[in-house]
Formats: sequence, C-alpha cells, structure tokens
Amino acid sequence: MRGMSTPDLSAPSRRDLLTALLAGIAGASLTDDAAAQAPEAADPSVYIPKAHLVQDRAFLHAFMREFSFIELVTTTPTLRVTHIPCVLAPSQGRYGTIFAHISAQNDQVKAIRAGARALAVFRGPHGYVSPGWLVTDFSRKGVPTWNFAVVHASGRLVAIDEPERKYELLATLIDQYEQGIGGTDYRFRDLPKADVMQRATGIQPFEIEIDQLEGKFKLFQERPEPDKAAALPKLDTYRERSLKAYTEHFYTTAPK
Repeated sequence: MRGMSTPDLSAPSRRDLLTALLAGIAGASLTDDAAAQAPEAADPSVYIPKAHLVQDRAFLHAFMREFSFIELVTTTPTLRVTHIPCVLAPSQGRYGTIFAHISAQNDQVKAIRAGARALAVFRGPHGYVSPGWLVTDFSRKGVPTWNFAVVHASGRLVAIDEPERKYELLATLIDQYEQGIGGTDYRFRDLPKADVMQRATGIQPFEIEIDQLEGKFKLFQERPEPDKAAALPKLDTYRERSLKAYTEHFYTTAPK
C-alpha cells in the first residue's frame, strides 16, 4: 500500500512490560534518536515527571502495538474524542505513522478534512497501589497512589481517500487483529472488492505522521528496591473482567 508499510505485530506481554519497567528500564540511557526529540519537542500534551519519562522509541512502539485501541482527540472545530483501533507503521516518518478510520457520520471528520492536529492516547495497565503493599517505613507511612502506563502520539490528520489506499488500510487493520485472536477462517481479501469498497463509503480513513511522542510510565521504577519487590506480586490482585464476562453482564443488566 502506498504510504503504508506492514507493521511489526510482535508485542510484549503485560507482565513483561511491568517487570521490565519495575526493573528500571525507564531510567536507562536514551538512544541517540530518542535524545534528539527533546530539543525540538512541541508543547507537551501531558505532565511527565522525569522519573516517569520513557523516550526509547522501540519500547514505545511495542507498547503502542500492544495497546492499539486508542482515544483520538481533536479540538477542531469542537472537542471530540473517538475510540478506535489503529495500525502503527513504525518506520514511516520520524516517530512512526498511525493509520485508522472513523465513521463518515462522525463530526470528527471535519477535523480530518481540515488537516487539524490530533492526539492519539494509548492506554496500558493501571491500578490503585496501597501503602499496605509496601515495606519501607517511609512508604508505609505515605499515601496511596495510582500506577499506570500511557503513550501520547501527536500529529496532523491527513485524509485517505484513494480507493486502493483505503482498501489496503482496511486489509492491514483486519489482518492485525485477526492475527491477534489467533486467526479464523475469515479472509477479508477474498471478499468481492466492489462490495467492500461500496461499504467503505461509510468510513473516513486517515493517517497521522507522529511529530511528538510522549511516554509516561508511572510504575514505581524510582522507588526503593524492597518496595518494588513487595509491590510486584500484589499487582496480580487485578483481574480485569473479560470482554465475554462484561458482555454477558451488559446483556442481563443494561436498561432496556
């Protein structure tokens, strides 16, 4: 597809992500590429204390591929937030390029058509951390906190209207998520292309060449080693309800 390469679909496990960060990866020396970002960075979209700043591009891209269901935020002509899956092409542009689509009926199309700036928020694991999980005297006498991992990717929206590019975006997006569930007998590319393109009139594809990439990982990496070691197993407390379980709950409890 012109203007879009096939993304690397490999991703770290959530446990590996937390373990790596708690081992101090966020404090590692910056690569030359990551360090080059700092002097030219635009106004930040999120407050990041130095201890929680991660700039290693390969690490951030791996996180973005794993947590690829994003919030797309725009303020032109009004504040809008759309929740969508996306594809990251990490080698396109200085910090990578995001490809996705929204409904053609979504007012956010106006922002795409205007070439407005947008923010894509990639959210990872998060949760409450109790001082009762910690072991140092200072920490046990402290206050609770909330640990989390997020990446903000900013850039200008560019509409994708060419039929072939639109088709390839859909094919790549579907391939990525079919692979993510282990694959099925569904073959998007075997569908009649004319039918696909007729249905595709209902969407507005777009790309964002990332010009600012911000990683905030607040995962106790700056805390004393005894506290990190004590807190890590406690994080298994969190067992998020599965999509299946919540769907069943919704079917039985949602207002009719």
